[in-house]
Amino acid sequence: MTSILDTRLFGSALVTIFVIMDPPGIVPIFLALASGRSRAQRARIARQATLTSLAVIVAFAVLGEQVLRYLKISLPALQGAGGLLLLLIALQLLMGADQSQHEAVEDVSVALVPLGTPLLAGPGAIVATILYSRQADSAPQWVALAAAVLCVHVLIWVAMRFSGFIARIAGTGGITVFSRIMGLLLAAIGVQLVADAVRGFVSMAAG
Repeated sequence: MTSILDTRLFGSALVTIFVIMDPPGIVPIFLALASGRSRAQRARIARQATLTSLAVIVAFAVLGEQVLRYLKISLPALQGAGGLLLLLIALQLLMGADQSQHEAVEDVSVALVPLGTPLLAGPGAIVATILYSRQADSAPQWVALAAAVLCVHVLIWVAMRFSGFIARIAGTGGITVFSRIMGLLLAAIGVQLVADAVRGFVSMAAG
């Protein structure tokens, strides 16, 4: 009897995508970006960010190679763009934006960028998904890849949705400290992505 799910591909994809997207690691970043918002607003941001990331990952799993080839976008270019975007967000966190100025439309903006992409659906997750989609040449393998992506996003939503108790324990001062630390870490991630992009361009030129 043929299995409807390739367990080997499922396990490999699940572990790889989980490590790259890092659901536990998104919690402090989520708290920093969603600080000053109500419980309902944080829940909405968590849902929108998860759905945004899922949509981007699914789109690249199905059409990723074709889209990048059509637009003539290389992986280094994708990494560089993501890195520059994270640097801009990091500067906002380090400077301390006025939380009282946040509106509902800004909740959506935070959910889409930078949470949905490039923090969750970033270059690493996109490339990993494209590589696994290359391996999927049968229905059980496509089911396995889809199940792995869905499981990771469920874990991401759970991590962000139930981060409220961390906010209550940390308090306003703790969240402010989180914001500054996460701003620094995001800046480091952005610089690393830009550095990887530069190395990629150099390798392409040398090749």
